[in-house]
Amino acid sequence: MDKGSIQDVVFFSEALQEELQLYVYVPANYTPLTAYQLLIASDGNDYFQLGGITRLADELIDSMEIEDVIIVFVPYRDVHDRRDKYIPSGSKYRSYLKFLADELVPYMDSNYATNELAMGRALIGDSMAATVSLMAALTYPNIFGKAILQSPYVDEDVMQAVREFTTPTQISIYHIIGTGEDRVKTTAGTYEDFLTPNRELHALMVERGYPLFYEEFNGIHTWKYWKPDLRRALIKNFN
Repeated sequence: MDKGSIQDVVFFSEALQEELQLYVYVPANYTPLTAYQLLIASDGNDYFQLGGITRLADELIDSMEIEDVIIVFVPYRDVHDRRDKYIPSGSKYRSYLKFLADELVPYMDSNYATNELAMGRALIGDSMAATVSLMAALTYPNIFGKAILQSPYVDEDVMQAVREFTTPTQISIYHIIGTGEDRVKTTAGTYEDFLTPNRELHALMVERGYPLFYEEFNGIHTWKYWKPDLRRALIKNFN
């Protein structure tokens, strides 16, 4: 099996006013003559290390179960940085959305052979990283056409954005949540019910007519369950 390559990219974000260490997965046999779909992973180190998504992509591309895809991993600094950037109440949230849409996408389009249609670009995240992936697609539907949500954090800001989005058929949603996620320990040390808000989010998306895949898995809020789900997530979004 041919393996793709991993490229380190040091990127200074004007929107965030900070230097980011990005990782870009480029599939084997990459050629600038082909337009590749793009997947942007917030919680980048987790998808790279815990999710093993590059090895999975190699396998699925080799077996022709998915089309070739470029993946860019965007890590966070610490739990405080993650919260600041990934949820609507965070102090860097708007700047992070601007970084994704106005800086990262143009950089990838300029430096790699990417498909520049919205449906050629997907965002993926777990927990709060899923939240920002969904919100980026809702905020910039002409840039991002797909959002893959693994156990997203859902609050009223998220529900309002989903409710008020005027063109639901414009973005495709992949959404999973665990039946054991009714008591999730947060990084703040508190416990929150993720399951009920996710069920409410799903019901709202169905009501509003979003194209979506939804499943409740028998598990809790950990990579033990998100990692095996990645195979189906990639196949459904990149086949």
